Amino acid sequence: MDSIFAVTFGSELNTLGASGPDGGDDEASRFQAAVDDASEFTLLRYVNPFWKAMRLLNVGPEAALRELVKVVDEFVYRRIRARSEELQASQQPDLTTTRRDMLSRFMEAASTATDDGSAGTTVDYKYLRDIVLNILIAGKDTTVEALAWFFYMACKHPRVQERVFQEAGEATLAGEAAVPVDEFARRLTDEALSRMHYLHAALTETLRLYPALPLNNKECFSDDVLPDGFSVGKGDIVFYVPYATGRMEYLWGEDAEAFRPERWLDDNGEFQQESPFKFTAFQAGPRICLGKELAYRQMKVLAAVLLRFFVFKLRDEAASVSYRATITLLIEDGLHLTATPR
Repeated sequence: MDSIFAVTFGSELNTLGASGPDGGDDEASRFQAAVDDASEFTLLRYVNPFWKAMRLLNVGPEAALRELVKVVDEFVYRRIRARSEELQASQQPDLTTTRRDMLSRFMEAASTATDDGSAGTTVDYKYLRDIVLNILIAGKDTTVEALAWFFYMACKHPRVQERVFQEAGEATLAGEAAVPVDEFARRLTDEALSRMHYLHAALTETLRLYPALPLNNKECFSDDVLPDGFSVGKGDIVFYVPYATGRMEYLWGEDAEAFRPERWLDDNGEFQQESPFKFTAFQAGPRICLGKELAYRQMKVLAAVLLRFFVFKLRDEAASVSYRATITLLIEDGLHLTATPR
C-alpha cells in the first residue's frame, strides 16, 4: 500500500508506522482497512440478488459499504484538494518538474487556459478520484497478494528459496559473498532482473495457482459467438474463472495442481511465456493489465532481497491458510512467517 500510494499520490502513507506500537495518526490504517473491507462487501453483490434493494433502503452490507466508501472518498478528496491548491498557489500548472506522481500528471493533463489567457486548472474531482483509486487498488491488492502466496509456496517448497538465493547472487554478480543489503538492492538493475528466469517462473507459477483476480467478468458490447460456438448477446455478462482454468489438467497436464516453476522454463533454463488467453492472471487482448511489467519488477525486487538475506518458514507449519472472500484472492488474517537471517 505504501509503495503504490507514493507512486499514485506522491506522498508517504506510512501504514506500518500508523499501526505500530507507538500509535500515531491512524488515518492511514483506517483508509487501508476501508479499502479492504469495501472490496469484500462489493464481492457480495455477485451472490446477493437483493443488493440493489438493500442499497436503496440503505440496509445490511450495502449500508456498511456506503460508510466504507465515505471513508475512502473523504481521504482521497482531501489529497486531491490539497494538490489542486498547491498547483494553483505555485502559479505553475506543470508540476512534473518537481512532482512525478500519477495524481500530479493527471492534474497537469487537465490544465486549461482561462478566458483572460492566464494559467488555470479545471479539476474534476470525481474523475480524479476514480482514476487514482483505480491505480491504487489495482497496484496494491494484486501485487501484495501475489507476493503473499509466493512466500506461502516458497515455505511449502524450501528448494524454491535456495534456487532464488543462488540465482539472485549470479544475476547481481554477488555470488555467495556477504554483500550489504543496500548494495545488493542497488545491483538489482533491469538487466539483473531480466536474468532471473527461475524467480520469474516461480512468481508466474504462483499466479497460475493463485491468481490475484480469481473471478472476472466482461460485458458484451455486441452480439457475438464465442470460440466454442456459444452465442452471446449485447449486454450479456460473461464470467471466466482464472482460479479454475489455472488448475485444469486439460490445459496444464496431469500435474496441473502441483507447484512446479520448471514448467515455465525451456531446456536452457530461460523463461517461456504462455499465451495470455491460457494464462489469464493478467487478462489478455486489449484489456491486458497495463501494470504487468511494473508488478513483476516490484515482486522480483522484493522477493530477491528477502530470499537473499533470510530463510522463511511458516509460523505454524501444520496450519493451512484459507481465503478471504474479496474481489481479489486475499489470505484470511494474513500470512504469518518466521524469518531467519542467512
